[in-house]
Amino acid sequence: MKTMTCKQMGGPCDAPFQGDKADEVIKAQDSHLKEMVAQGDETHRSAMESMQGRWKRPVSGMGWYLKTKKAFAALPED
Repeated sequence: MKTMTCKQMGGPCDAPFQGDKADEVIKAQDSHLKEMVAQGDETHRSAMESMQGRWKRPVSGMGWYLKTKKAFAALPED
C-alpha cells in the first residue's frame, strides 16, 4: 500500500489517498475533487477541470497519467 496526496497529483490540498495501484489513488483523487467542488470548495475547481480535460484530450492526458503512475511507483510502501 502506498499513499499519494491530492497535491502530488495536481490538486490544491494534502488529502491523502491510499492504494496498491496508481489507478486506485487516481480514482480516489478524482472523486475527492468532485466532492470538494460539490461542497462549494472553489480551490479544487481548477484541478477538477484539469482532471476532466485530461479525459477529453487523450494524448496530453496520457502524459499526466504516465507521470503520475511513475511517481506512484517511486513512492515507498506505507
